[in-house]
Amino acid sequence: MIEYRDGSVVPTGFDVPVEPLRRAAHYTGEPGCIAEARTLAAHFLEQLRTEWCAEIGARAEEAVLLVVSELVTNADRHSNGPYILELEGTDSSMRVCVCDSSAALPRRFPRDPARVGRHGLEIVHALSSQVSVELVPVGKRVSAVVRLNGG
Repeated sequence: MIEYRDGSVVPTGFDVPVEPLRRAAHYTGEPGCIAEARTLAAHFLEQLRTEWCAEIGARAEEAVLLVVSELVTNADRHSNGPYILELEGTDSSMRVCVCDSSAALPRRFPRDPARVGRHGLEIVHALSSQVSVELVPVGKRVSAVVRLNGG
């Protein structure tokens, strides 16, 4: 932090980032997009460790990567066009947001261990502290917040 006294600058310690770290990527739906999105998220987590000194355990990292996989897979399967993955994070949490061109809202089915498939949103809810869906002018935005430090 920097303090200003009588026009002079006095350094008072380490500067801590004020704005969350943000990244975004556009995907066309071509084969390999889901893997690319997971790779982007893994690199983003490394940046959070470096730039925000985030302590991210293996369980939190796996949760983020699974949430990214599920949300991107849903956009890939259920929209008729490209989609955008947006990542935002600090030392304590990470927001995964996917925007696509479909106005159809995702459905969360009742828990049914015998059902094959359609568990994606159920998984996202189980791993996230917050999940939201909003319609936007060209489709929808699905967001999930994953806690990184167990708090």
